This record gives sequence, structure tokens and C-alpha cells, in this order.
Amino acid sequence: MEKDRKDIKEQVREGYGKIAQQGGSCCPTSSCCGSANFSKDISKTIGYSEEEMTTVPKGANLGLGCGNPVAIASLREGEIVLDLGSGAGFDAFLAAARVGEKGRVIGVDMTPEMIKKAGENAVKGRYNNVEFRQGEIEHLPVENNTVDVIISNCVINLSPDKQSVFKEAFRVLKSGGRLMVSDLVLVKDLPDAIKESVEAYVGCLAGTVKKEDYLAFIKEAGFKDIKVLGEANYPIEAMSNDATAKAVMGDSLVKNIDMTDIENSVVSVKIHALKP
Repeated sequence: MEKDRKDIKEQVREGYGKIAQQGGSCCPTSSCCGSANFSKDISKTIGYSEEEMTTVPKGANLGLGCGNPVAIASLREGEIVLDLGSGAGFDAFLAAARVGEKGRVIGVDMTPEMIKKAGENAVKGRYNNVEFRQGEIEHLPVENNTVDVIISNCVINLSPDKQSVFKEAFRVLKSGGRLMVSDLVLVKDLPDAIKESVEAYVGCLAGTVKKEDYLAFIKEAGFKDIKVLGEANYPIEAMSNDATAKAVMGDSLVKNIDMTDIENSVVSVKIHALKP
């Protein structure tokens, strides 16, 4: 099991490293590579405003999310925010504008290429209240009881050890701190062929777990007042990026599976929880 987890993590790290280097939500085999319009279209579909997409540095939005955690986080001036799986910095920069100069945003990502890209974007945008740290969300490089709000956008479901992610989130939050995440969960099981596809894993498909299991992990970590604030079906073409969807559909193991059935299995949820 431990070896499987390490293998999955390396697959995800490699997949998102390629996305960071290409500057868009796609892989080398996709015709969309480098397409800012595709990233923008996906972001618009999942709830980002035109203003949000134009105020961040060019290249910060890679179209990798499944919802806008900042929109539900009710961030306040002066708060310290932690973004799990910060990518090229899109949500971190939006959060930085809300918490202001007295606040701070910490982005954590395990992919060196993403950390490099996010740092470059921070310099371009002159974000003095944002820092990016390389690390794993199962082992956060953050001190105990130091964060007011944790946000995450379609990242926790990629982890093969979600229990550890939520335990770490609980550890670093202050008492009264808030967990506000957007993520993908299952309302029914995916076919085994999808679960076994590497491309599907990097595309947020095979990492998904049942909604009740996801919520149970949060509860077991010690969180209270756990609420699903929103839930919506998530279209197959928007599941992290269209190249992944194409790769999944072209896989010899899965091409005979009804994609509509997969689409009806996966939902995007917005979840709120508190640390007592």
C-alpha cells in the first residue's frame, strides 16, 4: 500500500510538473497546449469572475480547479491563509488581495515547477504578502496553530492519504480556524478501469472517494460544524483539463465505458468546517 501511495504521488508530481512547464491546463499531446482561453473558459464555468481572472498575473490561472474556494472563504483583512496545492498561485493571489497588507497567504505545493512558476508570478504581481513553500499536503511545512483559514481547490482528492491531509490541516489551524475547500467527490463508484488509469488520476478522476467518506475523514481529524455549502455535477471535459479527459477516453481500457455515466458519478462540492 505504501509503495502504491508513493507511485501515485510521483505520477501526480510528474503530471503537474509538465502542466507548469507548458503554462496551461493540458499535456503535450493536446491541441490546447498553451491556450489561455481554455483555462479562462474552465475558470468561468466553475465560478470565477472576469475581474478575478484579470487581476492576477498572466500565467497564474492554469484552469486546474473545480470551484472557487476564495468565493466561499469569507476572508477578512489581516488573516493568515494557507492554500493547499497552490499551483501557479491563482487562488493565493486572489486571497492576498482580500486579506490585505496586514494579512498573509502561504501556498504549499509539492511540484518544484509549480513553486518556481508561482514565485515568478508573485514577483510580477508585486505580492509582498504571499509566499510559496514546497511540501506535501500530508506533511505541511507549517507550524502548529498558526493559520486562520485553509483553502484548497481540487487538490485533496489527488492525495492517496486524505486522512493525513485533514489531520495536518487541523494541526496548523488556530482554534476557531476555518477549512474552506472545493473538491471532487463521488456519489457512486467509478469503473475499475478509470480508477486504474494514471491519466485519470492526474486529472482528478481516480483519486475521488465517496462523499460520505470524504466528510468522515474531516470529522475524524477533529473538525466540527462540517457543512456542504454547494454541490454540482462536474462535466467530463472540465475535469481538471480537457487533455486528461481525452486521454481517459482514448485509453484502451476505458474507451468502451459510457462517459455520461462517469459524469453523473462525480460532483464538485464546497465544504466548510471549523476547528474548535
